Amino acid sequence: MPTASQNALFGMGNPLLDISAVVDKDFLDKFEELVQKNKVEYHAGGSTQNSVKIAQWMIQQPHKVATFFGCIGKDHFGEILKQKAAEANVDAHYYEQSAEPTGTCAACITGDNRSLVANLAAANCYNKEKHLDLDKNWSLVEKARVYYIAGFFLTVSPESILKVAKHASDHNKTFGLNLSAPFISQFFKDPLMKVLPYVDVLFGNETEAATFAREQGFETEDIEEIAKRVQNLPKVNKNRQRVVVFTQGSEDTVATVGDKVTRFPVVDIDQRDIVDTNGAGDAFVGGFLSELVQDKPLEQCIRAGHYAANTIIRRSGCTFPDKPDFQ
Repeated sequence: MPTASQNALFGMGNPLLDISAVVDKDFLDKFEELVQKNKVEYHAGGSTQNSVKIAQWMIQQPHKVATFFGCIGKDHFGEILKQKAAEANVDAHYYEQSAEPTGTCAACITGDNRSLVANLAAANCYNKEKHLDLDKNWSLVEKARVYYIAGFFLTVSPESILKVAKHASDHNKTFGLNLSAPFISQFFKDPLMKVLPYVDVLFGNETEAATFAREQGFETEDIEEIAKRVQNLPKVNKNRQRVVVFTQGSEDTVATVGDKVTRFPVVDIDQRDIVDTNGAGDAFVGGFLSELVQDKPLEQCIRAGHYAANTIIRRSGCTFPDKPDFQ
């Protein structure tokens, strides 16, 4: 039985402190007031950090299977973020700077509605030379076998992504990237297409897949055809065939398996049990990575992804019960 080892999974992205509060209708989005006046919950957030946190939760033991890099501020929220990442057993090594405060994502909950207000702030300040390139940090990158970065980080430090992606490719390790949002394929096309030849596993949802296809001039809206076309885009490491995984909410997940495209049905759920679909995509990736890092087959990775997403959407925010019961 392959098991996960410490620091086997490496993630890098925009660390945000998730702050959720139940607020009244006339509430205005002032962070300070939000924190002072309301009962507030804090979680280590941001897309990539969510995914590695879920991977760690799925694996349980050992702790610190996942390493995470990103930038925070030297402030109170930064301290809380460090504490929350530690509680999630993620081995977070943040680049800390004083120019910008720690990034936040405030979720204001009124009844069944959630409004998300993200402020990247410090997350935008990640510095390759001052953090990734340092020997003590780079040695953690070298220790990993599986790498995952959300496309959002292409807006912050594409040179850091490229360095990690090239390392993975040169050493025949697995590098995963997420399309993350339609605007990445539209407005960050150049950095995205520079990284893509190093991508072994590409994640996205149906909207992101369609936008990518349009931007690349594929002239098809058929999701299976798009997956096939993306799989066949140029790739540096020929030892690994690219795997493309597109989720479609409650519809089947589409993935390239060898030279075929296969559909994987998601876990059924009663609409009334869905509390919050925010974080479902991050959770899917987290579940997927938890099996991938243990060298499990693709079908098992997708099953774990579906399980994690199904668990997360029954709860508010990207949170989970104490232990998974994934079989």
